[in-house]
Amino acid sequence: MRLGYAVGYWKQGPPPGALEAILEAERLGFESVWTAEAYGSDAFTPLAWWGSRTQSVRLGTGIAQMSARTPAATAMAALTLDHLSGGRAILGLGVSGPQVVEGWYGQPYPKPLARTREYFAIVRDVLARNGPVTAPGPHYPLPLSGPSATGLGKPLQSTVHPLRPRLPVYLAAEGPKNVALAAEIADGWLPFLFSPKANADAAAQLEAGFALRDPGLPPRSGFEVAVQLAVVPHADVEAAADTLRPMVALYVGGMGAREANFHRNVIDRLGYSDDCDRIQGLFLAGRTEEAVAAVPTRLVEEIALIGPPEKIRDELAAWEESVVTTLLVQGRADSLRLIAELLG
Repeated sequence: MRLGYAVGYWKQGPPPGALEAILEAERLGFESVWTAEAYGSDAFTPLAWWGSRTQSVRLGTGIAQMSARTPAATAMAALTLDHLSGGRAILGLGVSGPQVVEGWYGQPYPKPLARTREYFAIVRDVLARNGPVTAPGPHYPLPLSGPSATGLGKPLQSTVHPLRPRLPVYLAAEGPKNVALAAEIADGWLPFLFSPKANADAAAQLEAGFALRDPGLPPRSGFEVAVQLAVVPHADVEAAADTLRPMVALYVGGMGAREANFHRNVIDRLGYSDDCDRIQGLFLAGRTEEAVAAVPTRLVEEIALIGPPEKIRDELAAWEESVVTTLLVQGRADSLRLIAELLG
């Protein structure tokens, strides 16, 4: 099992102690560090800033939102980061949800699977630099044509040569079809709110995608499944769960609309639909504290490692036996040290 450290996205500002935790992760032998973006900080700038203080850890966007940038702009950022870091970049991409895509970026959300296919194809063409990049569309046509275009656009090739033959591109996915798509077109899958309880379904979805995998892509044996995993060592399990209940309540109740919340759907599939109804109802009614209190401890225990070190050690085995290949640990420096010790 490989280890990475997930810094996440910013809240009101830069997360306190982030650089110190990143340096500690590198010292402990963690293989990667990951940043994220929602509708505040971006994923690339902090990764470049903090990554400039590191020597060996790989630098991953977990995730960069596809609607935030055109495919070419995303590939440019990845190429730039890869050169500046000496070949340590990992490009993690995801579609996000309709509230962010349409409300924040002003981009259309429909047909996310088709858009993802097009996006990945263009990103890979830019990164490969085998010639001028063209794409038929309909979502990302290159060059642009039609009544809104001048007709002066022409196929272009990146002026920057890739530092290495292949920069890994991962796909964040939660729904079954999107998980299968990750196995079909990506170098790795970035699950969210994953539980070993869902391992059989995840394995089947990945197999469906591998059956369609382009033989020109790296073999499935090198496919990564890197999951963000909150780790909260604490003598009191309930107190440990309390630190994560607000996050679960936010994603179940407040991320997305009542009728379209892909994070909630993941928890539904774990068998918590009734709990999700209650959490979502309370959250959308503005009763946030009650929504947080309604998050069951057993749910937190399924998607995170919490409690005394010996309990975490026992529960870690289920993660090691799952499709997961890399744990992207979320937590304080003591969490990083504990996981490094348990897996050492």
